[in-house]
Amino acid sequence: MGKKSDAYATELEQLQLAIVETQSWTIKNNLRVVIVLEGRDTAGKDGAIKRLTEYMSPRQTRVVALPKPSDRETSQWYFQRYVPHLPAAGETVIFNRSWYNRGGVEPVMGYCTPEQYAQFMTDAPRFERMLTDDGVILIKIWLDISRKEQAKRLKERRVDPLKQFKLSSLDAEAEARFDAYSDARDRMLDETDRSFAPWTVIATDDKKTARLNLIRHILSVLDHVTQDVKKPAPDVVLTADKAKGKLAR
Repeated sequence: MGKKSDAYATELEQLQLAIVETQSWTIKNNLRVVIVLEGRDTAGKDGAIKRLTEYMSPRQTRVVALPKPSDRETSQWYFQRYVPHLPAAGETVIFNRSWYNRGGVEPVMGYCTPEQYAQFMTDAPRFERMLTDDGVILIKIWLDISRKEQAKRLKERRVDPLKQFKLSSLDAEAEARFDAYSDARDRMLDETDRSFAPWTVIATDDKKTARLNLIRHILSVLDHVTQDVKKPAPDVVLTADKAKGKLAR
């Protein structure tokens, strides 16, 4: 375990150095980067973001995790509350859950109407096309976790006092509605995967492997690393089309 942990820490530091170098380049060139992180509860979004952003520029990096919409926000154009958080020149914005709440959580939990859900599936690619046509670099990542591993992590949350802020009233629903979330995920990936805004799936049952591969993937998309870093592992990081039939159910 010690050797494996040492190898993880060594590569993580190398990848973080590469992220710092790459972000320096995005800042210098006034690039705008949006990273969308989606996945079931316990899939590892928070842990991945923590390692990714640990040494990134605090001024040019923002993590956005919006709360439940207010009554006023629910009356707005659906994408309206996300637009103010989009990056300006040189900034990187990471959405810890995003507009894709309407592609997964909302329809499964009954928080939107079938008509609103259908409209979202039509509008999301249009919205993202507008972003990418304007020069925004959009990286969309789905973190996939198995039913067994999710149940294990949810159980750990309930008994670990240091994880109390991760507890949610919806945890039980995450397990009970696993199949419904799988169906929503499949449709979301199928209907919103586009050449200008593709989805990438990362298997997360092994947290550390997932974190390393997430950073590798981001580096490969931005494609500005002068040092030698590993490529994403093909059995861990998959395009949406190659992930079909391999996703957790």
